[in-house]
Amino acid sequence: MNLVFRIDAMRYNTTTEQPMTVYSEAESLHFMLNFTVFLALIIGVILWFLGRHGRVLWLQVWSAGLVLSSIAYLLAAILGYVR
Repeated sequence: MNLVFRIDAMRYNTTTEQPMTVYSEAESLHFMLNFTVFLALIIGVILWFLGRHGRVLWLQVWSAGLVLSSIAYLLAAILGYVR
């Protein structure tokens, strides 16, 4: 088996001096993620109240888990543990 590796076959243009954009570190991604978690927090609180009103135990449990995980993520983002 003869394996040949081509080092010159790159997926980006090497003639430009521009650094590659790392989209996972973009500020807009973090804003959208935090906004999504904030919406999940609001939806979780609403569903928890609906579960309490309708006496649906599984909805209360899942909603409480959504609220707790949303709060934990937002606190971690505020304290700087999430970059």
